Amino acid sequence: MNTEKDFSPLTPNIVRALNDKLYEKRKVAALEIEKLVREFVAQNNSTQIRHVIQILASEFALSQHPHSRKGGLIGLAACSIALGKDSGLYLKELIEPVLTCFNDSDSRLRYYACEALYNIVKVARGAVLPHFNVLFDGLSKLAADPDPNVKSGSELLDRLLKDIVTESNKFDLVAFVPLLRERIYSNNQYARQFIISWILVLESVPDINLLDYLPEILDGLFQILGDSSKEIRRTCEVVLGEFLKEIKKTPSSVKFAEMANILVIHCQVSDESKLTNDLIQLTAMTWMREFIQLAGRVVLPYSSGILTAVLPCLSYDDRKKSTKEAASACNHSLMKLVTPEDDEDEEETGSGDSQPREDSPPKTEGDTNDMLNASQESVGFSNICFFTPTSADRSQVTLDLDGIVQVLDRHLHDSSTGMMTRIAVLKWLYHLYIKTPRKMFRHTDSLFPMLLKTLSDESDEVILKDLEVLAEIASSPAGQTDSSGSCDNSDNKLALQVPDGAKAGPQTVVGDSSPSTPSMNSYFYKFMINLLKRFCLERKLLENRGAFIIRQLCLLLHAENIFHSMADILLKEEDLKFASTMVQTLNTILLTSAELFQLRNQLKDLRTQESCALFCCLYRSWCHNPVATVSLCFLTQNYRHAYDLIQKFGDLEVTVDFLMEVDKLVQLIESPIFTYLRLQLLDVENNPYLIKALYGLLMLLPQSQAFQLLSHRLRCVPNPELMRTVDESKYIESKPVGAKHLAYTHMDYNDLLQHFDRVQSKHLEVRHQRSGRADHPDRKLVL
Repeated sequence: MNTEKDFSPLTPNIVRALNDKLYEKRKVAALEIEKLVREFVAQNNSTQIRHVIQILASEFALSQHPHSRKGGLIGLAACSIALGKDSGLYLKELIEPVLTCFNDSDSRLRYYACEALYNIVKVARGAVLPHFNVLFDGLSKLAADPDPNVKSGSELLDRLLKDIVTESNKFDLVAFVPLLRERIYSNNQYARQFIISWILVLESVPDINLLDYLPEILDGLFQILGDSSKEIRRTCEVVLGEFLKEIKKTPSSVKFAEMANILVIHCQVSDESKLTNDLIQLTAMTWMREFIQLAGRVVLPYSSGILTAVLPCLSYDDRKKSTKEAASACNHSLMKLVTPEDDEDEEETGSGDSQPREDSPPKTEGDTNDMLNASQESVGFSNICFFTPTSADRSQVTLDLDGIVQVLDRHLHDSSTGMMTRIAVLKWLYHLYIKTPRKMFRHTDSLFPMLLKTLSDESDEVILKDLEVLAEIASSPAGQTDSSGSCDNSDNKLALQVPDGAKAGPQTVVGDSSPSTPSMNSYFYKFMINLLKRFCLERKLLENRGAFIIRQLCLLLHAENIFHSMADILLKEEDLKFASTMVQTLNTILLTSAELFQLRNQLKDLRTQESCALFCCLYRSWCHNPVATVSLCFLTQNYRHAYDLIQKFGDLEVTVDFLMEVDKLVQLIESPIFTYLRLQLLDVENNPYLIKALYGLLMLLPQSQAFQLLSHRLRCVPNPELMRTVDESKYIESKPVGAKHLAYTHMDYNDLLQHFDRVQSKHLEVRHQRSGRADHPDRKLVL
């Protein structure tokens, strides 16, 4: 430094001592400067004061010589001490050169700068708050300083500054938040510790409402929550916990919508092997749960994102039990927010038009993005701390139905989706079809194939939920179509026909006994057709789950509708082998399942026109399987017709499979289902054809266990003349005239027998074609 230069009002001795390498001499110079500045303060000579500060800053603190810089720093601190409460008038000039020295390469000089700034701030106290951002910026750099002495000095200064902020009510939070938002993304552990400690302090000050600015720093807080340092994570957890407590206390002032996407992002874990990521996900999921419960419908525009994050967590194992439980609570709460009012089109809400608009196009991707970016203002506050938008705001909250359906469909298509997640997806679809049926039916054509495919799932519970969705689709009034509907009736709707011979009179209406009832829609027929196609293509599905699926459908939809429609579809089935197998399956279900009790009772007596029509419809398809046809006649007490059919068995190709079916029928006759049939064996005179039919089955069987079983049963018949043929005319005259028998007189049994012959001829022809035999060979018993 040029000692010849004029540094007045600083004396040459002061200048020389400030440049000295010894700390003690620089300290003596600082005392002289303090004395000099006090004199200027007493004289109210601000010009000289500024001049002294300017010299100490430019000629010393910013000098190229290290000892001069040290002298300048201690001199500036001495000026601040001398100025006392007036130091606030000169803080800019005092602070800026000191902060510049924070970047010095010499660690000792950085320490002296920290010490000087500590003295300046200690004197100025609250007056430094207008300069808080530059102080915070400088301190954030020193927090990560490699020198322990510098870090120690910065920590003292940091604590002093925190005390000042805590005591003051003039802190400019608006000016500080942008700096905080910038620095919160630092990856340095010390910088993160510094940032999180300041947020904790600011959150504890009653006069500072940091919650208003939480959306700007929440993402950064979750980033810090993933730090490798346990101490930093713990502090960050405390900060987030304090924020959540405040949110619960004042939900009406919380900007839920602005933070929803942030939580959605952090609810998803990219690397499940990291413990810190598990903590982030659990915390974000916990926040999401509280947000949904507190904000209510405000989060609906973000529902697709929430489901994207929540659904995979539902399949977590016990290692992530807490996250799974939080996700389950989120899922349940979000589902409850969807109400029937979400089925209204925006145009209807605005115009008051009550007519549904089925042809409204689905929302585009741009529309969805607009909703995701929408910010909903929180208004209204209830005594139980639950936020509920007013009626004016509710119209602005739009359910992101298209986005939700896309997410649900994607999870169904993903083969890696866990079982509990698949169940949750199907529950969502069912819920949406219940609450928003009109809008959901716009997506049915795209969802339908995947719902059918899901019937092949390994889990019975998944299949059951899938069937509930399909049953709701098939029975919902929203699926009814007309000339302007989206479904093509000619493709989807199967008109069920009842044979003319089954009609009990000219007033019979075919539709009354078919599935085309007000509770069914065009998707019902589409579902039945595609279900049978799937059984045809996947024989293992039919074998392993066919009975389970059909029984559940009979519970969810009317059993009569299921059997009537399937029978009519099978009547047109070209794959005769599949038709026979399917009829056998349906027949077994009909005769053995508890779910079919009511339908069995309906068919048992044939007392109504509808039951007769149903019998004829089933009969024509049951003809694909002769033994099943006989069992249907036993069930409906058409014993003479059963005997006539058994007589025709002599013209059929008897195979091992055929005999096995007869064997099963004998077993069924011994079951509780046919208790009434066994009791009718006591009335030999009025049931001769029942006995003859059973003897016919006995004659078909080889000397097997079933033969012994049926033979023993027939030996128990008490009448020794059980084979006596009763005159048919007298037999009919002796029978009481009832509704059942009046119904019988309107059924053309000759027509039914002819139909049986035609079907069996087709089966025989197909079998011969498959075996390569052009001519009909002699019948052989294949054993």
